[in-house]
Amino acid sequence: MHDGVYYAYGTNSSDGIEVYTSNDLNVWNKESNLTLHKNDTWGDRWFWAPEVYYIKNTNKFMMYYTSDEHICVAISDSPLGPFVQEEKKPMIEDEKCIDNSLYIDEDGKPYLYFVRFNDGSCIWVAELENDLQTVKKETMVQCTNVTQNWERVSGRINEGPYVMKHKGMYYMTYSANHFESPYYGVGYATANSPKGPWTKYDKNPILQKPGNLAGTGHHAMFYDKEGQMKIVFHSHFSHATILPRVMHIMDVNYTNDAMPVMETSGNVLS
Repeated sequence: MHDGVYYAYGTNSSDGIEVYTSNDLNVWNKESNLTLHKNDTWGDRWFWAPEVYYIKNTNKFMMYYTSDEHICVAISDSPLGPFVQEEKKPMIEDEKCIDNSLYIDEDGKPYLYFVRFNDGSCIWVAELENDLQTVKKETMVQCTNVTQNWERVSGRINEGPYVMKHKGMYYMTYSANHFESPYYGVGYATANSPKGPWTKYDKNPILQKPGNLAGTGHHAMFYDKEGQMKIVFHSHFSHATILPRVMHIMDVNYTNDAMPVMETSGNVLS
């Protein structure tokens, strides 16, 4: 959300990334122009997993996304775009990676979480330079891989990381199983440091096949205008058809102050 308007970034276009706007999270309007076009970026296919952040000290918006299975970042003066890469190159040029997500800690130190294709798909973290674009490769540390039974239904996949902090504890939500599986879902892990070590919640998943939905995963967290934390995620189009996937929103709450547990609840907004 920025200046009272909600923005959702979608991946239905083969030419880049779409943007939708809403005032109430119920009615969404698709903007006529792509917020990121392939002409303004490295890569020309497979535009996935966009996340946009407003960087206060630069008054810029930064979009972290995947293009042709490489992680990239582009910059704009507006959440509507156009987002443009200053240098048309991936953040890690010599290796395929996906699902990059920014986290800036309270001390101002920036971290990038992303997925590498080792032992299936695993989540890693690295520190960033102050430009929020340059990965300090020497700081790369693995966060998670497939270890829990619910993650073993389809493939060896931990992906889509998103990190936040609550009462001194770092929470990483992530998705597991192949996105084509109806058992694609969301779990989380906790740590005392942005670089881990991470301990997965022993009652994962916290989101999997809610109601009549299937394939619920790859998500992000945000706060609405009333201060309620929400999770936005996609599901399969139906139980019979995977694509095009559908966006949904649910409440997220922390419970149990002694050792906060993250739970999804409430009605699903489509």
